[in-house]
Amino acid sequence: MLPIDAAAHSSRWRHRHPVDKAVLGLGLTLLAISLPPWPGAALVLVTALAVLLGPAGVPGRRLWRAYRVPLGFCLTGALPLLVRVGGPDGFVSWAADGPPRAGELLLRTSAASLGVLLFAFTTPMSDLLPRLVRAGVPAPLVDVALVTYRMSFLLLDSVRRIRQAQAARLGHTTRAAAWRSLGGLGATAFVRSFDRAARLQNGLAGRGYDGTLRVLVPEARVSVRFAALSVALLAALAALTLVLERPLS
Repeated sequence: MLPIDAAAHSSRWRHRHPVDKAVLGLGLTLLAISLPPWPGAALVLVTALAVLLGPAGVPGRRLWRAYRVPLGFCLTGALPLLVRVGGPDGFVSWAADGPPRAGELLLRTSAASLGVLLFAFTTPMSDLLPRLVRAGVPAPLVDVALVTYRMSFLLLDSVRRIRQAQAARLGHTTRAAAWRSLGGLGATAFVRSFDRAARLQNGLAGRGYDGTLRVLVPEARVSVRFAALSVALLAALAALTLVLERPLS
């Protein structure tokens, strides 16, 4: 199981309805991309961090391990805004308004990423995907997502076991051995994934699969109080952004 999935299953908000957490987490994401970067996105970033580390109870180290990946993409997207291609200063030169634009983009995207992580760290996929059918998503599409979600963990486990076996046989001692081990890893994982898929298909056929995977979904009700507090928090952030932005303009 991936660390973010393990954290979602052990979260304090594990038994809350996904709608409750979507209102807060995805609401913060929408505010981050719609409000001005300063001070709107900055307020969203601080609020999302406070909720993740506070009421949601996400460990800081685990949050950083998951956050550094999207943060790297945010930095990669912001760096090109620092330079300008073409113009009187040469083929590549520093953009006059590059640093402010790069900072605004980095602030906006990093805050939006934290809003998504708030939802991901508190909502297991096994709770979310089966409920999508009730929301109108076609059942076959949800079934494919469920199977893919399950098979991804099996594939990662197979890759981990193969790498351990290769390391025990000194398969990573030299660069040439590492490349041979990498090729063997890819070939073995490819064969095993098809083998597992075939066995899964045979197992479903033997159990009378009729096109729908029926799974037990934990009972949960939408909390009107939690949703109302989330909306009030979002509205307060939007209002505070307008108040703080007005003197600057």
